[in-house]
Amino acid sequence: MRRHPPLLLPLAVAVLVACASAPPPARAATPDAAQLAAYHWQLAQATNHQGQRITVLFVRPDKPLQLDFTDGRLSVRNACNGMGGSYRIENGRLMVGPMMHTMMACADPALNRLDGLIGQRLASHPAVAVTERDGAPQLQLRTASGDTLAFTGVPTPETRYGGPGMTEFLEVAAQTVPCQQSQSCLSVREVHYDANGLATGTPGEWHALSSIEGYTHQDGVHNILRVKRYAAGNATAAYVLDTVVETSIPKL
Repeated sequence: MRRHPPLLLPLAVAVLVACASAPPPARAATPDAAQLAAYHWQLAQATNHQGQRITVLFVRPDKPLQLDFTDGRLSVRNACNGMGGSYRIENGRLMVGPMMHTMMACADPALNRLDGLIGQRLASHPAVAVTERDGAPQLQLRTASGDTLAFTGVPTPETRYGGPGMTEFLEVAAQTVPCQQSQSCLSVREVHYDANGLATGTPGEWHALSSIEGYTHQDGVHNILRVKRYAAGNATAAYVLDTVVETSIPKL
């Protein structure tokens, strides 16, 4: 009677089952403008052609380099200076035009160098693709020299709230006010500006506002903010900081 090795069949079955149950690897695809614009892309990993981490691109762990794509323009945030220029996707490559930037000097030499380090890599026409990692979209740039930069996508407010926001200007009083559940709220009122940036009209009534996303209030400091207001379903409207227009410390 012919006998089979006792472990051969179970092992083969186990291998087949494991292969069948393993999820297929995420496929990389060339992104389009709408997909790029739907996220803030924050640098999560960067390696050179030898697989070594490019540590000089990670100057501030709490503020990673961020790419934003809006209306045909690419902006770079969290370097020393703000940077921006036109872009297009061509034959799977990110083609970035001449980049304009502010002329601020930063005290930290590593932060000062960051402008040039990211600018050089973006100007090299890197290969571009979007894949998925841990359930989040990831933008990958690969330069001709073999550097690979991976940016994790963080949904923009427009993506999270399902539409564009309304631009408003809010005056934030220097002192907070008590509000529900013994918390402190911002004291704000709407103000208006004309096309030349001059104050116009009558400010709105002061009222309490629990928070403005992206804004951290410093007690005793008065601010004028440009914000985006988003409808949040049945909840109170959500406010997201765009920029700080004016800051002052009132005299006692």
